[in-house]
Amino acid sequence: MGDWRGTLVQSPIGAFAPSVADPSAWCYAPASTPGANGIGPGANRPEPAPLTVSSSPHSTPVSHHSARRNSAGEVIAPLGRMYLWFPTEQALAKVVGLLRQHTLDFESAEGDSLIVDVEWSVLRDIVGPLRRLLTHTEADDTRVLYKPAGGKLSIADFPTVKSYSQFALVSQSTWLRDLLDARRYTSVLQPIVHAADPSTVYAREALLRGAERDGSIVYAQYLFEVARGCGMLAELDLAARDSAIEVMTRAAHSEALFLNLTPSAIDDPLAALAHTVEQIDRLGLPHERVVFEVVESENAPDMVHLRGLLATYREAGFRVALDDVGAGYSSLNRLHQLRPDFIKLDMDLVRHVDRGPYKALVARKTIEIATELGVATIAEGVETEGELAWAQKHGAAYVQGYATGRPSEPLFGQT
Repeated sequence: MGDWRGTLVQSPIGAFAPSVADPSAWCYAPASTPGANGIGPGANRPEPAPLTVSSSPHSTPVSHHSARRNSAGEVIAPLGRMYLWFPTEQALAKVVGLLRQHTLDFESAEGDSLIVDVEWSVLRDIVGPLRRLLTHTEADDTRVLYKPAGGKLSIADFPTVKSYSQFALVSQSTWLRDLLDARRYTSVLQPIVHAADPSTVYAREALLRGAERDGSIVYAQYLFEVARGCGMLAELDLAARDSAIEVMTRAAHSEALFLNLTPSAIDDPLAALAHTVEQIDRLGLPHERVVFEVVESENAPDMVHLRGLLATYREAGFRVALDDVGAGYSSLNRLHQLRPDFIKLDMDLVRHVDRGPYKALVARKTIEIATELGVATIAEGVETEGELAWAQKHGAAYVQGYATGRPSEPLFGQT
């Protein structure tokens, strides 16, 4: 790490929170914000300090400058400047590797810190890859400040410092908007097979995939994390269902289709259903072959609202599945209140179930309860022959996982 050292000046910084989608505009959060003044989950984290980099030639030479320059190499458009403070050398090293990969100018300073001179039009394309490179803890503990017009830090800049997790979520709204508008997303289909005969496919679950401009795959978990953070959850949820229906009908599969449904993304069940039914009917998919798989139901703020939502879908001839059912009162209560046609055993419960007596007992009792209630059970996340054999022996009706079938390859530009 000796090549990256400079001069550091210490200064305390308070707690801050994003206000708008433009990463260059943020508002000061009051002292009651979690993490401020030693209160909440952000307490006791090391605060960033403003940087002044020494004149020593320790910046990494690169072949690309993100600023626009004239023939003499002089800057003719201002660069933005991003300041980064890292919790560990490991996190810093990850980011340095990415910056070098994109041939971006950067300088480093004492205390695991970086200064990156880069225009927003360039930065926005690496915000997502950088976020996915860091662990959740690293992203939460890394501090960032972006100045669109560049320049040195001042006291007035302190309120705009935030965690990289916050910065990425808000600034990614433009990235997600671009991905949706350019239709750089599609669905892949993973088979759900009969447990007694894994060679026979019963249904296929549609899983969302996105693509960066360079063609690299973006998985559903990150897409929905970004959408939730920037207020685009309902739009992405709808786009995912439309894509799933189109891909299923284009593939001409005759099995049932499991469509993921995020309750917190739907404020108006009738309006959302009307659009989805229109799409299903337009493509000629029978209602009885469509199963709405409720994800994150444990986070639904209003169980009455969720029951009403599912009743609306059932009345239209669709079936309902409940995802991530596992141990505990919460899962059994949801099973009782929502009364689905299918439940999916939590993947964490299924993993190594053939080797864990506690997991095995909980999973077996869950299957028994569901079976007595007339609810079909799907063992999800089955990846080994041992897990498959356990599911077959203990009465799971269906199985889903790499042991019995991987998702199809994503085909972009066709939805």
